[in-house]
Amino acid sequence: MSEASARTGSDMPAAENYEAVVRHAHDLIPILRQRIPEADDLRCLPDATCADIRRTGIARVLQPARYGGLEAPLHSMVDILVPAGIGCGSTSWVLAQYIMHNYMIARWPEQAQDDVWSHQPDALVSGILIPRIGKAKRVDGGVSLTGRWPFVTGVPGADWVILSGMTEEPDGGAPTETYFLIPAGQVEILDTWHGIGLKGSGSHDVQVHDLVVPDHRVVTVDDFRGGDFAGRASNPGAVFRPPVYMTFGILLTASVIGMARYMLDEYLAQTRKSVTIMSGAESGSYQAQQIKIAEAAANLQAAEALIREDCRIITERSADENYRPDDVERTNYRSNAAYAGRRAFEAAKVLWDLAGARAVYKGNDIGRVFLDILVASRHVTQNFDANLTDHGRAQVGLPLANPSL
Repeated sequence: MSEASARTGSDMPAAENYEAVVRHAHDLIPILRQRIPEADDLRCLPDATCADIRRTGIARVLQPARYGGLEAPLHSMVDILVPAGIGCGSTSWVLAQYIMHNYMIARWPEQAQDDVWSHQPDALVSGILIPRIGKAKRVDGGVSLTGRWPFVTGVPGADWVILSGMTEEPDGGAPTETYFLIPAGQVEILDTWHGIGLKGSGSHDVQVHDLVVPDHRVVTVDDFRGGDFAGRASNPGAVFRPPVYMTFGILLTASVIGMARYMLDEYLAQTRKSVTIMSGAESGSYQAQQIKIAEAAANLQAAEALIREDCRIITERSADENYRPDDVERTNYRSNAAYAGRRAFEAAKVLWDLAGARAVYKGNDIGRVFLDILVASRHVTQNFDANLTDHGRAQVGLPLANPSL
């Protein structure tokens, strides 16, 4: 084990202070809200927000403990991202990427982990997992990668980037789905992000051309499917045993739930002090409105309960060092996350309809957050039909449509 591997984590809150890290996430809510206009104008997170993410350790809940991370159970994603979403949708969306990519790096060989964390244990890591638009070929000492990828959330503030591509095999066989760990300075960021929502997420395109990535910073999709992976000897903890793609939906749904919670809080705050223009009655006095408020609240509680229960089950099953879920189980968690995301989206639509004309103004947070959720719902993990179809296919014994899962 290298010297870096023996880190005790003295540069961030210790594992026993997990509650303190969660408290930091809640304490940031009013601060993140104040920075929303700046983030929207910059189209990426302000430097101060990136500094707060590093300072508080909230992106490191799934980072290996030997590099100072908390190596916390999977429910830590929900504990951190829901309050982040209540504060700022863009920040929560970026933070979800930073958390997940730290989680993924634990699968790389130890030398690659040292490259990232030995001198900068609080590194922020962005990435994009769309392999079929990257082309790669094996060369002496590594793999040469070329491609352009969209929607690389959080890349302006990142120190490292994970890219993916299809690597040609020397024997002429089918290309291999491959993942590359690259210093951010070696990636060209293209100023393309002009979204209608999540405006501050900095989800720009990136590109590289004939970039040679050394062998130790290259892994294949098999390293993310559970069981054995390149970094298992150095990261044997139970939290790293589940397949990565199986858990990705839980992470992003937690962010969406937080955004919708913000909408509910803001709607209630506005309604308690408003009257209808036409009748002069208090806005909250209508029974139909009261029912819709309760419906939105129930949707959000159900969504969060579902993803928390899945985290609990996965954590329990991961105690077995030979844990290797089958197609039905893996697609079940993706399907559940998409279903929970749909419940959060339905809550947001109810609140948008209830808010009426006042929500159309640019300065109204209800309308602004609704646009954030509309954009977030475009992510593949939130695609209701695709994720439920895969689970249905698995249950009747058909091969999965998602080759990465």
